[in-house]
Amino acid sequence: MSDREVLDDISHRRYNPLRGSWILVSPHRTKRPWQGQKETPSKTSLPVFDSSCYLCPGNLRAVGDTNPAYPETFVFVNDYSAVKEDQQDYVQPESGDKSSLLLQAAGVRGKCYVICFSPSHNLTLADIPTEMIVPIIKTWTALYASHLPKSSPYYQVPAAELGITVPGDQYTYMQIFENKGAAMGCSNPHPHGQVWTTTGIPEEPSLEIQNMKEYKRKHGAGLLKDYVDLEITKEKRIVALNDHFAALCPWWAIWPFETMIICRREVHSLPELTEEEQIGLAKVISIVTKKYDNLFETNFPYSMGIHQAPLDGDPEDRKACHLHLHFVPPLLRSATVRKFLVGYELMAEPQRDITPEQAAERLRNLSGDEVYRGNLVCCPEA
Repeated sequence: MSDREVLDDISHRRYNPLRGSWILVSPHRTKRPWQGQKETPSKTSLPVFDSSCYLCPGNLRAVGDTNPAYPETFVFVNDYSAVKEDQQDYVQPESGDKSSLLLQAAGVRGKCYVICFSPSHNLTLADIPTEMIVPIIKTWTALYASHLPKSSPYYQVPAAELGITVPGDQYTYMQIFENKGAAMGCSNPHPHGQVWTTTGIPEEPSLEIQNMKEYKRKHGAGLLKDYVDLEITKEKRIVALNDHFAALCPWWAIWPFETMIICRREVHSLPELTEEEQIGLAKVISIVTKKYDNLFETNFPYSMGIHQAPLDGDPEDRKACHLHLHFVPPLLRSATVRKFLVGYELMAEPQRDITPEQAAERLRNLSGDEVYRGNLVCCPEA
Protein backbone atom coordinates (compact mmCIF):
# COMPACT_ATOMS: atom_id res chain seq x y z
CA MET A 1 0.00 0.00 0.00
CA SER A 2 1.14 3.57 -0.66
CA ASP A 3 1.65 6.08 2.15
CA ARG A 4 -1.54 7.83 1.03
CA GLU A 5 -3.59 4.61 1.28
CA VAL A 6 -2.21 3.83 4.73
CA LEU A 7 -2.76 7.34 6.12
CA ASP A 8 -6.28 7.47 4.67
CA ASP A 9 -7.15 4.47 6.85
CA ILE A 10 -5.30 4.79 10.16
CA SER A 11 -5.30 7.33 12.98
CA HIS A 12 -2.04 9.26 13.07
CA ARG A 13 -0.45 12.56 14.08
CA ARG A 14 0.95 15.21 11.74
CA TYR A 15 3.48 17.91 12.55
CA ASN A 16 2.95 21.60 11.75
CA PRO A 17 6.41 23.20 11.31
CA LEU A 18 4.87 26.69 11.15
CA ARG A 19 3.56 26.44 14.70
CA GLY A 20 5.78 23.70 16.11
CA SER A 21 2.64 21.74 17.05
CA TRP A 22 0.90 18.44 16.28
CA ILE A 23 -2.59 17.42 15.12
CA LEU A 24 -4.40 14.09 15.43
CA VAL A 25 -5.94 12.75 12.18
CA SER A 26 -8.74 10.15 12.43
CA PRO A 27 -9.99 9.45 8.87
CA HIS A 28 -12.15 6.47 9.90
CA ARG A 29 -14.45 8.81 11.88
CA THR A 30 -16.02 10.20 8.70
CA LYS A 31 -18.26 7.10 8.72
CA ARG A 32 -19.98 8.02 12.00
CA PRO A 33 -23.62 9.23 11.86
CA TRP A 34 -24.32 12.88 12.75
CA GLN A 35 -27.13 13.82 15.12
CA GLY A 36 -25.61 17.02 16.45
CA GLN A 37 -26.13 20.70 15.73
CA LYS A 38 -26.87 21.80 12.18
CA GLU A 39 -26.34 25.27 10.79
CA THR A 40 -28.90 27.15 8.72
CA PRO A 41 -27.75 27.40 5.09
CA SER A 42 -26.81 30.98 4.22
CA LYS A 43 -29.16 33.07 2.12
CA THR A 44 -28.02 34.13 -1.36
CA SER A 45 -30.87 36.49 -2.29
CA LEU A 46 -29.43 39.75 -1.01
CA PRO A 47 -30.22 43.02 -2.81
CA VAL A 48 -27.58 44.95 -4.74
CA PHE A 49 -28.17 47.87 -2.38
CA ASP A 50 -29.54 47.79 1.17
CA SER A 51 -30.65 51.13 2.58
CA SER A 52 -30.20 49.80 6.14
CA CYS A 53 -26.62 48.57 5.60
CA TYR A 54 -23.91 50.58 7.34
CA LEU A 55 -21.41 49.70 4.58
CA CYS A 56 -23.37 50.41 1.38
CA PRO A 57 -22.43 53.57 -0.59
CA GLY A 58 -24.18 56.76 0.50
CA ASN A 59 -25.57 55.24 3.71
CA LEU A 60 -25.23 56.64 7.22
CA ARG A 61 -23.02 54.60 9.56
CA ALA A 62 -23.85 53.96 13.20
CA VAL A 63 -21.64 56.83 14.44
CA GLY A 64 -23.15 59.34 12.02
CA ASP A 65 -20.60 59.46 9.16
CA THR A 66 -21.89 59.06 5.61
CA ASN A 67 -20.22 56.61 3.23
CA PRO A 68 -19.12 58.09 -0.12
CA ALA A 69 -20.41 56.71 -3.43
CA TYR A 70 -17.31 54.54 -3.76
CA PRO A 71 -16.79 52.69 -7.09
CA GLU A 72 -14.41 49.90 -5.94
CA THR A 73 -12.92 49.63 -2.46
CA PHE A 74 -13.59 51.94 0.47
CA VAL A 75 -11.54 52.15 3.69
CA PHE A 76 -12.48 53.81 6.96
CA VAL A 77 -11.26 53.69 10.55
CA ASN A 78 -13.38 51.11 12.40
CA ASP A 79 -16.16 52.86 14.33
CA TYR A 80 -15.81 50.24 17.08
CA SER A 81 -12.08 49.48 17.07
CA ALA A 82 -10.73 46.61 19.18
CA VAL A 83 -7.59 48.64 19.95
CA LYS A 84 -7.19 52.39 20.35
CA GLU A 85 -4.47 54.85 19.40
CA ASP A 86 -4.99 57.09 22.42
CA GLN A 87 -5.22 55.52 25.85
CA GLN A 88 -3.52 55.57 29.23
CA ASP A 89 -0.17 53.79 29.38
CA TYR A 90 0.13 50.73 31.60
CA VAL A 91 3.28 49.62 33.36
CA GLN A 92 3.29 46.35 35.32
CA PRO A 93 3.63 47.37 38.98
CA GLU A 94 6.35 45.90 41.14
CA SER A 95 5.13 43.59 43.88
CA GLY A 96 6.51 41.54 46.72
CA ASP A 97 4.76 38.35 45.63
CA LYS A 98 4.70 36.40 42.34
CA SER A 99 2.24 38.72 40.56
CA SER A 100 4.88 39.80 38.06
CA LEU A 101 5.30 36.15 37.06
CA LEU A 102 1.72 34.90 37.14
CA LEU A 103 -0.46 38.00 36.63
CA GLN A 104 1.21 39.74 33.72
CA ALA A 105 -0.48 42.38 31.55
CA ALA A 106 0.71 44.81 28.88
CA GLY A 107 -1.06 47.72 27.26
CA VAL A 108 -1.73 47.49 23.49
CA ARG A 109 -2.33 50.46 21.23
CA GLY A 110 -3.23 50.34 17.57
CA LYS A 111 -5.54 51.27 14.76
CA CYS A 112 -8.33 49.28 13.13
CA TYR A 113 -9.79 49.72 9.65
CA VAL A 114 -12.74 48.31 7.70
CA ILE A 115 -12.31 47.65 3.96
CA CYS A 116 -15.42 47.43 1.79
CA PHE A 117 -14.48 45.17 -1.13
CA SER A 118 -17.26 46.33 -3.46
CA PRO A 119 -20.18 48.80 -3.51
CA SER A 120 -22.52 45.86 -4.28
CA HIS A 121 -24.18 44.53 -1.13
CA ASN A 122 -24.96 41.10 -2.61
CA LEU A 123 -21.49 39.98 -3.68
CA THR A 124 -18.76 37.89 -2.05
CA LEU A 125 -15.19 37.30 -3.23
CA ALA A 126 -16.57 34.27 -5.09
CA ASP A 127 -18.83 36.59 -7.14
CA ILE A 128 -16.47 39.51 -7.66
CA PRO A 129 -14.66 39.28 -11.04
CA THR A 130 -10.90 38.73 -10.84
CA GLU A 131 -10.21 42.19 -12.25
CA MET A 132 -12.17 43.65 -9.29
CA ILE A 133 -10.20 41.59 -6.76
CA VAL A 134 -6.97 43.24 -7.92
CA PRO A 135 -8.04 46.66 -6.45
CA ILE A 136 -8.71 44.90 -3.14
CA ILE A 137 -5.15 43.53 -3.15
CA LYS A 138 -3.83 46.98 -4.06
CA THR A 139 -5.78 48.47 -1.14
CA TRP A 140 -4.36 45.86 1.26
CA THR A 141 -0.92 46.75 -0.10
CA ALA A 142 -1.45 50.51 0.28
CA LEU A 143 -2.62 50.07 3.88
CA TYR A 144 0.40 47.96 4.77
CA ALA A 145 2.87 50.24 2.96
CA SER A 146 1.46 53.39 4.60
CA HIS A 147 2.11 51.92 8.07
CA LEU A 148 5.73 50.95 7.43
CA PRO A 149 8.56 53.07 8.87
CA LYS A 150 9.34 55.97 6.55
CA SER A 151 12.85 54.57 6.15
CA SER A 152 11.47 51.43 4.45
CA PRO A 153 11.91 51.25 0.66
CA TYR A 154 8.27 50.12 0.45
CA TYR A 155 6.81 53.00 2.48
CA GLN A 156 3.94 54.89 0.82
CA VAL A 157 2.27 58.10 1.91
CA PRO A 158 -1.24 57.26 3.24
CA ALA A 159 -3.71 57.45 0.35
CA ALA A 160 -6.43 59.83 1.49
CA GLU A 161 -8.49 59.04 -1.60
CA LEU A 162 -8.76 55.44 -0.37
CA GLY A 163 -9.71 56.51 3.15
CA ILE A 164 -6.32 55.66 4.68
CA THR A 165 -5.28 58.04 7.45
CA VAL A 166 -1.89 58.77 9.01
CA PRO A 167 -1.15 56.38 11.90
CA GLY A 168 -0.60 58.00 15.26
CA ASP A 169 2.43 55.85 16.02
CA GLN A 170 4.80 53.34 14.45
CA TYR A 171 3.00 50.05 14.95
CA THR A 172 4.70 46.66 14.88
CA TYR A 173 2.24 44.35 13.15
CA MET A 174 -0.72 44.52 10.75
CA GLN A 175 -3.26 41.72 10.55
CA ILE A 176 -5.47 41.80 7.45
CA PHE A 177 -8.45 39.43 7.61
CA GLU A 178 -11.99 38.67 6.46
CA ASN A 179 -14.80 36.89 8.30
CA LYS A 180 -17.38 35.60 5.83
CA GLY A 181 -20.76 34.35 6.98
CA ALA A 182 -22.79 34.37 10.19
CA ALA A 183 -21.18 31.04 11.18
CA MET A 184 -17.88 32.94 11.51
CA GLY A 185 -19.38 35.81 13.50
CA CYS A 186 -19.81 38.21 10.59
CA SER A 187 -22.55 40.70 11.53
CA ASN A 188 -22.91 42.36 8.11
CA PRO A 189 -23.11 40.44 4.78
CA HIS A 190 -21.78 43.36 2.72
CA PRO A 191 -18.42 42.20 1.25
CA HIS A 192 -15.77 43.56 3.57
CA GLY A 193 -12.69 42.76 5.61
CA GLN A 194 -10.79 44.28 8.49
CA VAL A 195 -7.28 45.41 9.37
CA TRP A 196 -5.97 45.55 12.93
CA THR A 197 -2.60 47.22 13.47
CA THR A 198 -0.99 46.81 16.90
CA THR A 199 2.08 47.71 18.95
CA GLY A 200 3.03 44.05 19.42
CA ILE A 201 3.11 40.91 17.27
CA PRO A 202 0.04 38.70 17.98
CA GLU A 203 0.43 35.10 19.12
CA GLU A 204 -0.26 33.22 15.87
CA PRO A 205 2.07 35.14 13.52
CA SER A 206 4.65 35.31 16.30
CA LEU A 207 4.76 31.50 16.46
CA GLU A 208 5.11 31.29 12.69
CA ILE A 209 7.89 33.88 12.59
CA GLN A 210 9.88 32.10 15.29
CA ASN A 211 9.63 28.75 13.49
CA MET A 212 10.39 30.22 10.05
CA LYS A 213 13.39 32.03 11.52
CA GLU A 214 14.68 28.86 13.18
CA TYR A 215 14.21 26.86 9.97
CA LYS A 216 16.17 29.43 8.00
CA ARG A 217 19.00 29.36 10.52
CA LYS A 218 19.24 25.57 10.35
CA HIS A 219 18.65 24.96 6.64
CA GLY A 220 19.64 28.22 4.95
CA ALA A 221 16.33 28.39 3.06
CA GLY A 222 12.80 29.59 3.66
CA LEU A 223 10.39 27.15 5.34
CA LEU A 224 7.41 28.01 3.14
CA LYS A 225 9.54 28.26 0.00
CA ASP A 226 10.76 24.72 0.57
CA TYR A 227 7.25 23.61 1.53
CA VAL A 228 5.41 25.07 -1.47
CA ASP A 229 8.04 23.66 -3.86
CA LEU A 230 7.61 20.23 -2.25
CA GLU A 231 3.80 20.37 -2.44
CA ILE A 232 3.89 21.32 -6.13
CA THR A 233 6.07 18.27 -6.74
CA LYS A 234 3.82 15.95 -4.70
CA GLU A 235 0.58 17.38 -6.26
CA LYS A 236 -1.68 15.52 -3.77
CA ARG A 237 -2.72 18.55 -1.74
CA ILE A 238 -2.76 21.19 -4.50
CA VAL A 239 -6.15 22.86 -5.06
CA ALA A 240 -5.18 25.55 -7.59
CA LEU A 241 -1.91 26.64 -9.16
CA ASN A 242 -0.54 29.34 -11.44
CA ASP A 243 2.90 30.77 -12.16
CA HIS A 244 2.89 32.92 -9.03
CA PHE A 245 0.73 31.33 -6.31
CA ALA A 246 -0.28 27.87 -5.09
CA ALA A 247 -3.46 27.08 -3.15
CA LEU A 248 -3.29 23.86 -1.16
CA CYS A 249 -4.72 21.95 1.78
CA PRO A 250 -1.72 21.94 4.12
CA TRP A 251 -0.33 18.65 5.42
CA TRP A 252 -1.05 19.83 8.98
CA ALA A 253 -4.50 21.43 8.39
CA ILE A 254 -6.84 21.40 11.40
CA TRP A 255 -10.12 22.38 9.72
CA PRO A 256 -11.75 19.98 7.20
CA PHE A 257 -11.37 22.18 4.10
CA GLU A 258 -8.66 24.53 5.36
CA THR A 259 -6.42 25.96 2.64
CA MET A 260 -3.33 28.11 2.34
CA ILE A 261 -2.40 30.35 -0.57
CA ILE A 262 1.40 30.66 -0.75
CA CYS A 263 3.50 32.86 -3.00
CA ARG A 264 5.80 30.66 -5.11
CA ARG A 265 8.54 33.28 -4.92
CA GLU A 266 10.04 34.09 -1.53
CA VAL A 267 8.24 37.37 -0.95
CA HIS A 268 8.10 38.84 2.55
CA SER A 269 5.14 41.23 2.21
CA LEU A 270 2.46 42.56 -0.15
CA PRO A 271 4.38 45.63 -1.47
CA GLU A 272 7.04 43.29 -2.92
CA LEU A 273 4.57 41.70 -5.34
CA THR A 274 4.83 42.61 -9.01
CA GLU A 275 1.74 43.57 -11.03
CA GLU A 276 1.69 40.07 -12.51
CA GLU A 277 1.89 38.51 -9.05
CA GLN A 278 -1.00 40.67 -7.82
CA ILE A 279 -3.10 39.40 -10.72
CA GLY A 280 -1.95 35.84 -9.99
CA LEU A 281 -3.03 36.20 -6.35
CA ALA A 282 -6.41 37.62 -7.41
CA LYS A 283 -6.97 34.64 -9.72
CA VAL A 284 -6.19 32.08 -7.03
CA ILE A 285 -8.39 33.85 -4.44
CA SER A 286 -11.22 33.83 -7.00
CA ILE A 287 -10.75 30.11 -7.75
CA VAL A 288 -10.57 29.04 -4.08
CA THR A 289 -13.64 31.01 -3.00
CA LYS A 290 -15.65 29.71 -5.97
CA LYS A 291 -14.64 26.13 -5.18
CA TYR A 292 -15.67 26.65 -1.57
CA ASP A 293 -19.14 27.85 -2.57
CA ASN A 294 -19.51 25.02 -5.10
CA LEU A 295 -18.54 22.33 -2.55
CA PHE A 296 -21.87 22.40 -0.70
CA GLU A 297 -23.67 24.90 -2.97
CA THR A 298 -23.87 27.55 -0.30
CA ASN A 299 -22.23 30.85 0.62
CA PHE A 300 -19.32 29.02 2.24
CA PRO A 301 -18.29 30.64 5.56
CA TYR A 302 -14.62 31.11 6.46
CA SER A 303 -12.08 33.30 8.18
CA MET A 304 -9.22 34.43 5.95
CA GLY A 305 -6.03 36.06 7.18
CA ILE A 306 -2.86 37.35 5.51
CA HIS A 307 0.44 36.58 7.23
CA GLN A 308 3.44 38.60 6.16
CA ALA A 309 6.45 40.39 7.63
CA PRO A 310 5.99 42.69 10.64
CA LEU A 311 5.77 46.39 9.90
CA ASP A 312 8.67 47.16 12.22
CA GLY A 313 11.16 45.32 14.39
CA ASP A 314 13.90 42.73 13.97
CA PRO A 315 15.25 42.61 10.36
CA GLU A 316 15.84 38.86 10.81
CA ASP A 317 12.12 38.40 11.49
CA ARG A 318 11.25 40.16 8.25
CA LYS A 319 13.71 38.13 6.17
CA ALA A 320 12.34 34.86 7.58
CA CYS A 321 8.72 35.68 6.65
CA HIS A 322 7.01 34.41 3.51
CA LEU A 323 3.75 35.95 2.29
CA HIS A 324 0.81 33.56 2.61
CA LEU A 325 -2.94 33.51 3.25
CA HIS A 326 -4.88 31.17 5.54
CA PHE A 327 -8.48 30.21 4.75
CA VAL A 328 -10.16 28.52 7.73
CA PRO A 329 -13.74 27.34 7.00
CA PRO A 330 -15.87 25.51 9.61
CA LEU A 331 -18.08 23.28 7.43
CA LEU A 332 -17.47 19.53 7.65
CA ARG A 333 -20.04 17.31 5.89
CA SER A 334 -22.55 19.66 4.28
CA ALA A 335 -23.86 23.22 4.25
CA THR A 336 -25.45 22.54 7.65
CA VAL A 337 -22.89 20.42 9.55
CA ARG A 338 -19.83 22.16 10.92
CA LYS A 339 -16.63 21.13 12.67
CA PHE A 340 -16.32 21.89 16.40
CA LEU A 341 -13.08 22.22 18.36
CA VAL A 342 -14.24 20.74 21.69
CA GLY A 343 -13.42 17.99 24.17
CA TYR A 344 -10.16 16.31 23.19
CA GLU A 345 -9.30 19.21 20.89
CA LEU A 346 -9.59 21.78 23.69
CA MET A 347 -8.03 19.62 26.38
CA ALA A 348 -5.34 17.74 24.42
CA GLU A 349 -4.64 18.69 20.77
CA PRO A 350 -6.56 19.50 17.55
CA GLN A 351 -8.10 16.57 15.64
CA ARG A 352 -9.57 16.18 12.16
CA ASP A 353 -11.46 13.41 10.36
CA ILE A 354 -11.21 13.86 6.57
CA THR A 355 -7.54 13.96 5.54
CA PRO A 356 -6.05 17.00 3.79
CA GLU A 357 -5.46 14.82 0.71
CA GLN A 358 -9.15 13.87 0.56
CA ALA A 359 -10.19 17.51 1.06
CA ALA A 360 -7.82 18.73 -1.65
CA GLU A 361 -9.08 16.13 -4.10
CA ARG A 362 -12.69 17.19 -3.55
CA LEU A 363 -11.87 20.88 -3.94
CA ARG A 364 -9.57 20.29 -6.92
CA ASN A 365 -12.35 18.51 -8.83
CA LEU A 366 -14.80 21.41 -8.42
CA SER A 367 -15.17 24.31 -10.84
CA GLY A 368 -13.13 27.40 -10.01
CA ASP A 369 -14.38 29.31 -13.06
CA GLU A 370 -18.07 29.72 -12.22
CA VAL A 371 -20.02 29.63 -8.98
CA TYR A 372 -23.10 27.39 -8.74
CA ARG A 373 -25.61 30.26 -8.39
CA GLY A 374 -24.51 31.99 -11.61
CA ASN A 375 -23.61 35.64 -12.06
CA LEU A 376 -25.24 38.04 -9.62
CA VAL A 377 -26.39 41.54 -10.49
CA CYS A 378 -23.85 44.03 -9.16
CA CYS A 379 -22.64 47.61 -9.13
CA PRO A 380 -25.47 49.86 -7.87
CA GLU A 381 -25.76 53.19 -9.59
CA ALA A 382 -24.19 56.05 -7.71
